[in-house]
Amino acid sequence: MELSRSARRGAVAVAAASFFAIAAAPAPAPGAPGIGDPYFPELGNGGFDARHYALDIAYDPDTDRLDGRTTLTARATRNLSSFDLDLQKLDVTGVQVDGRRAAFTRQGDELRVTPRAFLREGRDFDVTVTYGGTPEPLNGPIVFGSDYGWMKTPDGVFVACEPNAASTWFPSSDHPSDKATYDIRIKAPRGLTGVSNGRLVSTRDKGGSTYTHWRESRPMASYLATATIGKFDVRTGRTPGGTPIYVAIDPVLADSNSVDVYAVTAAATDYWSTLFGPYPFEETGAIVDDMPEAGFSLEVQSKPAYSAVRSETTIVHELAHQWFGDSVSVAHWKDIWLNEGFATYAQWLWGEHQGTRTAHDAFLAGYGSRPADSAFWQTLPGDPQRDTMFASAVYQRGAMTLQMLRERIGDRAFFALLPAWTKLHRYGNADTADFVRLAEKVSGQRLDDLFDTWLFTAGKPAL
Repeated sequence: MELSRSARRGAVAVAAASFFAIAAAPAPAPGAPGIGDPYFPELGNGGFDARHYALDIAYDPDTDRLDGRTTLTARATRNLSSFDLDLQKLDVTGVQVDGRRAAFTRQGDELRVTPRAFLREGRDFDVTVTYGGTPEPLNGPIVFGSDYGWMKTPDGVFVACEPNAASTWFPSSDHPSDKATYDIRIKAPRGLTGVSNGRLVSTRDKGGSTYTHWRESRPMASYLATATIGKFDVRTGRTPGGTPIYVAIDPVLADSNSVDVYAVTAAATDYWSTLFGPYPFEETGAIVDDMPEAGFSLEVQSKPAYSAVRSETTIVHELAHQWFGDSVSVAHWKDIWLNEGFATYAQWLWGEHQGTRTAHDAFLAGYGSRPADSAFWQTLPGDPQRDTMFASAVYQRGAMTLQMLRERIGDRAFFALLPAWTKLHRYGNADTADFVRLAEKVSGQRLDDLFDTWLFTAGKPAL
């Protein structure tokens, strides 16, 4: 068929427009090796937005060997000639982008991937990394001087990765600002159970192995992912309010009568739902492992992880994080008080709920027990610095800030503010400035002096 003269002119015009549009687009360039977080400049990665992780891991506790295959679905946010993933120490044996083999290099904790053709801005793509080795936990002053990340136990592994250890066991954009959904498949020796985030899709035994498949369908920060493996007694059901619950407890701890983890988890999930807004995930629960050397618990999304049977106040703290930290996550790690101050204040609210002590009295006890010359008052919760980001002041002075806010604006505004905050930033990220703006909007008051005094000024504030 022959085109008319006018049709030929139209086709030429379209081709010319397409050519100039391509010519005007930014030239492909490498994605940044990090998002520039002041505390962890090379965590996360530039040039793409993580959308979904499909993790397939096989772990043998006898050899401490991990073999993994991770497929990340992402969207390019600029024209990319290459991009980075965070991965610590494990050996990479192959990388594919959209099913085609891609070149890769390693430098420190960065895995740089160069696809055969550049990735156009706005395009979704898959990158698959095959890797293996012996994962190593991290250590240092950040997390109370304790090991964290991938921690070997007598019968498996306890996985709790805040703030920067997810990349010790899977390649990722390892920063809370780059959330994604997850499918996590775990192969372990038969007789062991792999427990992870979200809902259990399937479990099966084949040969000498047990396979479990978990799905977290709500956006999740990488540090909240887990693949804890061991012998567990599992109890499932629903909370009185109807939320599905899954509690796994190491049978070594079965004789501990210090706290009923299942009952407290169910009660706290339902109570926080009345104060903070609807429970944000498909399932609540707990993973209680025999790993006391860890010395901490973590608000693993949908199932907080405890390294031993912990107290009732610890359980309610970690469950409050499901709203403050997991659903609403920090934009940068310096905003960590938005996680820990809120979860600590939730412990004070639990005391009110139980009738044991008011939040006002809890505030006075903490405030009065620390003299003005205490080093506690020198940590600024609003910017505590990397190596002291989990200092007690971030927790306690952060909670004190909320009590001062409550007393300034009154209970009606304060208890309207909390669910408004979790609704506004549900499944997203926020910072301190966002919270101050919302508090001022809800209360109708100027509050910058209060937050400056309690979050950003050294010294013991006067009452």
